Amino acid sequence: MTMAKTLSLAIVATSVSLAAIGLASPASADMKPALAALGPPPVPADNLQTPEKIELGKLLFFDSRIGGDASVSCADCHMSKQGWGFNDPISRGYPGVIHWRNSQTVINSAYLGKLFWTGSAKSLENQAPAAALGAVSGNGERDMVEARLAFIPEYVKRFNQVFGDDWPKVNNVWKAMAAFERTLIHDNTPFDKYMRGDKGALNAQQVRGLELFQGKANCIECHNGPLLTDQKYYNLGLPRAEDWSTSGLAQITFRYEQYAKGVTEEMYRKIKDDAGLYYRTKEKSDMGKFRTPPLRYTAYTAPFMHNGAFFDFGEVVDFYNSGGGSNEFTDGTMAANKTKLLKPLGLTDGEKEDLMAFLDSLSGPEIKMLTPKLPPYAPLPAMAN
Repeated sequence: MTMAKTLSLAIVATSVSLAAIGLASPASADMKPALAALGPPPVPADNLQTPEKIELGKLLFFDSRIGGDASVSCADCHMSKQGWGFNDPISRGYPGVIHWRNSQTVINSAYLGKLFWTGSAKSLENQAPAAALGAVSGNGERDMVEARLAFIPEYVKRFNQVFGDDWPKVNNVWKAMAAFERTLIHDNTPFDKYMRGDKGALNAQQVRGLELFQGKANCIECHNGPLLTDQKYYNLGLPRAEDWSTSGLAQITFRYEQYAKGVTEEMYRKIKDDAGLYYRTKEKSDMGKFRTPPLRYTAYTAPFMHNGAFFDFGEVVDFYNSGGGSNEFTDGTMAANKTKLLKPLGLTDGEKEDLMAFLDSLSGPEIKMLTPKLPPYAPLPAMAN
């Protein structure tokens, strides 16, 4: 077999395997991954799904004893009644502080390879400890988590059954949570049904909106593939979060984050905007860039953007129709980084309505879940002689 033929077969095989898990096939530089229905989410080989692990992860997701003072659980910032996120512009945080970014939904996070607004976690197993132990979120400590769980007989039993632990190990907490989160899939939307062949699943207005999404509005430039995100980073020229100007507590959190992320002293003293990806790369060209969010389930996840700047689809569409923000509140470096992809679109009022109707089709029935009954503490059993 020739090398060329071998390579061709390899490309075909890769495309098939990616399509099977609902991810986009490789595309040429001038062709974006096509919109498509979701398939089953990828599952890492070292954390396979089992019903027992999923149920354990569900309990832990809702259990505040994972947090620093046992008052904050994952579900407190990712509430099922609030789109599995938090419906304030800036998320709540650990008691005594507030967070500094908008809380993103957990729904369909199983498909993402870049979690958090700047992609600082590459898997759900990595994301869970970053949130549970983060100073302005869960503020937990690994040894304290293990100590608390050891005093809960039901957890001791379940961790032994699922992982073979003599006592609950903290790294297996994250694995169990990730297993539960991989069940929070939203793939029965009108859009998915339409893409699977049910051409009656979208009404005429939504079909027009789909055409605009892929054409005149050019949303597909960044919101492409089955997830409707390219998982790349852009500076959109968003205005500064209002909380930075009106909330003293937000200012304290913001200054702490500058210190924690190791900015220069000059930047610490002068910056008034979230520098985004820069905190990870320390490259000025990354100032103000954030990862493209998926558009699925967005009917339930307002407000939108990393700082919760917009409260409904109309505000979002108007923002893009005008060519994005002006960076009027940012310094020269941030302004220079605004993506060149954004240009005035010239959408009519009718076209805006069509586009918003299509965005509605990306959300199906709301996923709600009651807080499970959590197992109680109990004294440790006495050691045998």
